[in-house]
Amino acid sequence: MRLRSPWQPRLVKGELPPSDRLIAALSDDILTGKLEAGVRLPPHRDLAYRLEIGLGTVTKAFAVLERRGLVRSVHGRGTFVAALAARGGPVIDLSVNTPPAMLSEKLLAKSLVAISKRIDPQMFVRYPPAAGHAEHRRQMARWLSGLGMAAEPDRLLLCNGAQQALNIAFALGSRPGGIIFAEAETYPNAIQLARQAGYRLQPIAMDGEGAMPEALDRALHAARKEPGPKAFYVTPTMQNPTTATMGLKRRRDIVRVCRQHECWIVEDDVYALSAAPALQPLAMLAPERTFYANGLSKTLSPGLRIGALVTPPEFVERAEAAMRASALMVSPISCYLMEQWLTDGTAASVRRSISAEAARRQAMARAALGDAMVSTDRPGFHAWVPMPRKDAERLDEATAAAGIAITPPGATAVDPDSRDGGLRLCLGGPSLPDLSEALGKIAALLSHARREPARRVAAV
Repeated sequence: MRLRSPWQPRLVKGELPPSDRLIAALSDDILTGKLEAGVRLPPHRDLAYRLEIGLGTVTKAFAVLERRGLVRSVHGRGTFVAALAARGGPVIDLSVNTPPAMLSEKLLAKSLVAISKRIDPQMFVRYPPAAGHAEHRRQMARWLSGLGMAAEPDRLLLCNGAQQALNIAFALGSRPGGIIFAEAETYPNAIQLARQAGYRLQPIAMDGEGAMPEALDRALHAARKEPGPKAFYVTPTMQNPTTATMGLKRRRDIVRVCRQHECWIVEDDVYALSAAPALQPLAMLAPERTFYANGLSKTLSPGLRIGALVTPPEFVERAEAAMRASALMVSPISCYLMEQWLTDGTAASVRRSISAEAARRQAMARAALGDAMVSTDRPGFHAWVPMPRKDAERLDEATAAAGIAITPPGATAVDPDSRDGGLRLCLGGPSLPDLSEALGKIAALLSHARREPARRVAAV
């Protein structure tokens, strides 16, 4: 006789479809520890009857939870809560900006079996086209269209991750020794990439929507006599690290300034987890001068290192030549896996799950940090706590002593001598219990830091 499940069936409140509300309810109870590993879940029919929803709705929800690795089905026995990964060591790592893990071992194994049955051996006996095979480029173009970017496959190159796409875009939009303008706080790896390649980085002042058009206009005007092309590297949506998102007017103003000064735009759109009709990519507003970079590492899995670069029409051949010279074409296996997930619905399902989990983790951060954290209405897996650079460095040392790794404050600053700064907290990697513990400790450190100046003044 089967043991009765201890879970009390429920749907979260809201206007989402019943399957999404069931997924959210079970995810909450599993990830917060209310349901321990190995606990049996109610049979599908029983759950459908008690919640007054369709059997297909329950089956769909359980399939999503299994893909996320939260439950496991055992033939003839039922569905059980899966064991979650424990912390890998004594340090809680909030320094690496990765999405929450949503791919189970079972899903990955099933996908690999599926692609093994249709792999074309010819893919492995000759070098692939520099920009990727035509069908894979069409698949990526369709994926980008779901994020609001209409890309022609003929102008799209498949890269080894979005970082290689940025590398090529920098090389085409500037030249060694040339100027690349960037938001004052920006993606650490873009800073490293630019410095190693010999570009001169120049910071552009920011506000709550990111780079300020008037500041970019002044900087470009001051550099008008500098020889060679100029490029502006920008992340308009869920900016890394500040989480700022540009409104449509701001985007149009940035495009207007770049057109006026004949400046190329390098748009990094990896944090756009969903389409927003009111927030068109800059590449849609200025396709003639924008290099658009995106990829699958942030929206599906860090292990799927497939990036996309959409270039202005005149740069397609030069971009392909740069790809060929790098000898870093995308793995055929990765492309087959991408094609499988894009066609069987896995990619769309995982992206929705990542977006929902990102929103949950942002809510945890807001609850713990309050107004110390910049608030955003876009889902993402990093948070920004602005403060003077010296204060950020002191808190960096304090968090390290508390067993928490965060992004070094200087790593995101384009100007190494800037007095402004903050803490970037990456929320996607840790388990929920570890994240809750880390956020609680950081909140306590922030509270202590706020009281400390008052104590020093009182002592004087």
